[in-house]
Amino acid sequence: MVCSMMIYLSLIFSIIGIVYIAIGAVFALAMHGLMVAGIRSSGVKLSERQFPQVYDRVRALSAQMEIQQVPDVYIIQSGGVLNAFATRFFGRNFVVLYSDIFELIEQGNEEELSFVIAHELAHIQRKHVSKHMLIFPALWIPFVGKAYSRACEYTCDRMAMAYTGNVDAAIHALTILAVGKQLYRKVDIKEFLDQSYRERGFFIGWYELIATHPPLPKRIAEIIGFYSNPQWFGYDSSRFETRETSSVSS
Repeated sequence: MVCSMMIYLSLIFSIIGIVYIAIGAVFALAMHGLMVAGIRSSGVKLSERQFPQVYDRVRALSAQMEIQQVPDVYIIQSGGVLNAFATRFFGRNFVVLYSDIFELIEQGNEEELSFVIAHELAHIQRKHVSKHMLIFPALWIPFVGKAYSRACEYTCDRMAMAYTGNVDAAIHALTILAVGKQLYRKVDIKEFLDQSYRERGFFIGWYELIATHPPLPKRIAEIIGFYSNPQWFGYDSSRFETRETSSVSS
């Protein structure tokens, strides 16, 4: 009798759980659809007539990465936020560039912008958005989902570095995310990296465990490590030999 009651209760709770999960999934899909709709309706879409130089760069990088269909790339006003992201909705891939990061082209930082774009294209090439959906149940395990997200960021940084081939631009792009488009030129990279080793403590460790992105100094350190030993990750070191490396040695 007790055993039967336990079985019935587990069935009831499992059914209720499935219903709640289904409702949550539908709600999340609807909200995501509205977000994408807002981007498509108000953002500026790159094309042969809208910022053609950057559009050609997106096409070239997509071809290099063997992305069969070039993602739609939109620029949206960001209110000072330096960011970009990749997303997917009903089989269509999108890259969204915040206007403040896109404005790098206005100050001669095309290579830095290329790194940012390549990073987002790498998310698409590696199917990170789709994989997040497939492993969604596991993401509820404490720290597992965030650790996976951080690993994805490291992967995309390395891929972006590999396909753009400019280590200085990669380091600059990540430094820009830390201090902005003007001050990054004055940052001592070595001191910035050393800072991350000095800044320790319980809350810093906790923050890193629950963050979706690794700390920027650690991402820069990984880029430098990748530049120094690309063969560890299956890349040919010759692709970087013609690039400047002033940021690495600073």
